[in-house]
Amino acid sequence: MIVDCGIYRDGRRTEGPADFSDALDEARATGDAFVWIGLHEPTEKEFDLVSSEFALHPLAVEDALRAHQRPKLEIYDDSLFVVIKPVVYEQESDTVSAGELMLFIGDSFVVTVRHGEGAPLAAVRTRLEAEPEVLKHGPTSVLYAVSDAVVDHYIEVAAELQVDLEELEAQVFAPTGSRDSSNTAAGIYTFKRQVLEFRRATNPLSAPMARLSSAGVPFVDAGSRPFFRDVNDHLTRAVEHVEGLDRLLSDILSAHLAQVGVRQNDDMRKISAWAAMAAVPTMVAGIYGMNFEHMPELGWPWTYPAVIALMGVAVAGLYRLFKRRGWL
Repeated sequence: MIVDCGIYRDGRRTEGPADFSDALDEARATGDAFVWIGLHEPTEKEFDLVSSEFALHPLAVEDALRAHQRPKLEIYDDSLFVVIKPVVYEQESDTVSAGELMLFIGDSFVVTVRHGEGAPLAAVRTRLEAEPEVLKHGPTSVLYAVSDAVVDHYIEVAAELQVDLEELEAQVFAPTGSRDSSNTAAGIYTFKRQVLEFRRATNPLSAPMARLSSAGVPFVDAGSRPFFRDVNDHLTRAVEHVEGLDRLLSDILSAHLAQVGVRQNDDMRKISAWAAMAAVPTMVAGIYGMNFEHMPELGWPWTYPAVIALMGVAVAGLYRLFKRRGWL
């Protein structure tokens, strides 16, 4: 569906023809205007009218309709096609979800296609309409504002994930932490999946941002390169942050598995100690349980208490030995 359609002249929104083709012709005729159309999860039929009016490349149209694309920048004869993946951090479930945002930048027009949630298009449009000095630079200003908003939100999401990571780290290394290793390992793995989803959005975007900050990209104003370099710097910081989170998660998982191994070793030592203490009286009782007729101790009146005392002393000695060595 078409969420919004506006004609901007000299940085200000103006009234214009309702027909896309007429609005585009008028914007190109004046030279200081452009058309900005926003769509949300359009169907093929809904997008046919827009793609035909703006002469969008069929391969880019196919990508925009199907979604599930990596962040990328593609240059066609009549337009520039950019894919960005905004991310959203869900406070209630502590999860990261990614949407998709496609931008077609051409001569006097911008077409944005949004899939999923989290794309800051409404906020970006409102902010740009309040800053005509920025908006008057044409479609490039829209591409910059959208990229800047998405990348800035990356840094905010990375900060939220950092807090969650610190909580998980405290849980793993707590002296009296949970001994349910399966739940802890599942939590670490789930968190790693969230970081992986974040990396899929941030890492591939580095190449398009670096290209936009260099010369030779059509439909992009030459004076905007410093601004895209600034966005690329922020993106680099976000990428480094998320890579650091991934490395720390791997270290935490390794430490958790080492703790599990140590606890299992402690359990085995305790089991072995108790088994050794049980083996001594079992051995003595087994000897005296043999049905031999001639055994020297059988006729002695103090044999029974002596054997019981011997078993007690042996078990007590083993207990003190294992206790001193930390097995119990």
